[in-house]
Amino acid sequence: MIYENMNPSADWFFNKNSKWMLEYTELRKTVLETGLNEELKWGCPCYTRQNSNILLIHGFKNYCAILFMQGALLTDPEAMLIQQTENVQSARQLRFKSIEEINAHKEHIIAFIEEAMRIDAAGIKVVPKAISEYKIPLEFQGILDTNPELNIAFNALTPGRQRGYLLYFSNAKQSKTRESRIEKYIPHILNGKGLED
Repeated sequence: MIYENMNPSADWFFNKNSKWMLEYTELRKTVLETGLNEELKWGCPCYTRQNSNILLIHGFKNYCAILFMQGALLTDPEAMLIQQTENVQSARQLRFKSIEEINAHKEHIIAFIEEAMRIDAAGIKVVPKAISEYKIPLEFQGILDTNPELNIAFNALTPGRQRGYLLYFSNAKQSKTRESRIEKYIPHILNGKGLED
């Protein structure tokens, strides 16, 4: 299988010893036939249109998937697309557990890809929720209220970094864990860094 838009740097992903080797290869062929360009990003084959990320192929223990970057905008009358977690705003997965399942849904896969390309060509993107729509944990709000320097530093962060901290702090079930996480990351916030910096 050779396609002009195939990228040899992605070959290792498809050639590695994985339980999804056959499924990955079939998904690759299907995506390449739509004309998208293949790249390697985040350790996965990523498919682009004019340098814009449209989708990627990845896998997990129980399924392999196509992840559409702006999947929330796709028409999905049969509810095939899956939102990985409630905090994922734009991406949606199309999951498969066998090559037979991929082949049975080939028309749907192609239709989703073509629609994703049209959405990208039109420049339409999912508008992320505003930071004000996220719940600030009480433990963090209390520290922000009493520490003006931290409050200023937090509000100076990019919306993505603010969102990352709020989700990370909020995801802890116990107050003690939230307090520990907040305490650990105060120096990062004061230095203008995000969770992963």
